[in-house]
Amino acid sequence: MNSILSEDESRAMLAKLLEDAYPDDRGRYGPFGGRYVPETLVPAIDRLQAGVDRYLRDADFLEEFHAELAGWVGRPTPLTHARGLSSRWGAQVWLKREDLAHTGAHKINNSIGQVLLAKKLGARRIIAETGAGQHGVATAAACARLDMPCTVYMGAVDMARQAPNVGRMKLLGAGVVPVTSGDRTLRAAVDEALRDWVSDPDGTYYCLGSAIGPHPYPYIVRELQSVIGREAREQFLAQTGVLPDLIAACIGGGSNAIGLFHPFLKDSEVQMLGLEAGGIGAGLGQNAASLAHGTPGVLQGCYSLLLQDEHGQIQETQSVSAGLDYPGVGPEHALLMSVGRVRYEAVEDTDALEALAECCAAEGILPAIESSHALAGARRYAQAHPGARILIGLSGRGDKDMSTLQSRLLGEKE
Repeated sequence: MNSILSEDESRAMLAKLLEDAYPDDRGRYGPFGGRYVPETLVPAIDRLQAGVDRYLRDADFLEEFHAELAGWVGRPTPLTHARGLSSRWGAQVWLKREDLAHTGAHKINNSIGQVLLAKKLGARRIIAETGAGQHGVATAAACARLDMPCTVYMGAVDMARQAPNVGRMKLLGAGVVPVTSGDRTLRAAVDEALRDWVSDPDGTYYCLGSAIGPHPYPYIVRELQSVIGREAREQFLAQTGVLPDLIAACIGGGSNAIGLFHPFLKDSEVQMLGLEAGGIGAGLGQNAASLAHGTPGVLQGCYSLLLQDEHGQIQETQSVSAGLDYPGVGPEHALLMSVGRVRYEAVEDTDALEALAECCAAEGILPAIESSHALAGARRYAQAHPGARILIGLSGRGDKDMSTLQSRLLGEKE
């Protein structure tokens, strides 16, 4: 899509971005972000904002958070030199291994941080939504770790294609509520979680899983997930002595990508590439690429880029990846694209699955289908930039996707 900003506005906002001026005091990332919630949630959001202002800068809270990351999550996750892919692609490729974090994906960083925050705020129960199931599993595990009741909303379509994760959530003690309304995927699950929160805003904490939603959620998720980029930057420098030419990450709502990108924003020599779910084509309803094909609007609490028709009706999405199958994107990503700091491209299902198979064969690593979009986009970049140093965020492992992979790649009947 064309930027909604003029060139002068774009330059001014890029300068503010590099000064760490976003979000501003209204929760805005330039024109994006903000807080669009029903009046019943305003007091809960205000309490959350006060808690964020207090605890996310509090030394004792941060010490407890980082102790959980080190002793329970298993951080730092490794940075692996991908020798096989490097040879095949004619580039030097490294993988930031969030697939090796506890519960198998980056989601655990955010979940343990938010559940810790919820306890500080006096919440009695946790609710969450999930698409691919990884955020649901992570939140269920964090609640078990910190002894909090947990309920997870999940679209019926996603429950069918991510059945192993449904079982994991139940074993970890969470109640899993199937959502059969709307498109029965992540968007419908977020709607149901918001309805639950409205019914008990005082005692319930909504642990939102991506860098979306009303302010301060995009900020909370970015701050908790930025551990990925801080570790990756330090590890890359330690292993190579220089920074990468390109860092690449998949984008749905954008939590993994904003966590990897943010600590590199001021490194002007580092290019950044976000890869969205291109589904089966560029037409409305054929993909989940909100940055490539979206227009500005309000969805689930914030102003960002959305897949909608000319009447503002949100459209159903299409992707082989449950975790990227969402019609919006985090507001900070909308700003990063609008000011030109990050480039975003779409990767179709077939290319993502091909990259997944190549990673299995060349590296002995089964990545999540979500992460495979980043692999496919990075491979395109490598073909155009021989010898480039490329860092890829491997957001999660692919065990959860075996049902889809057995059908799509192995030709087995479901």
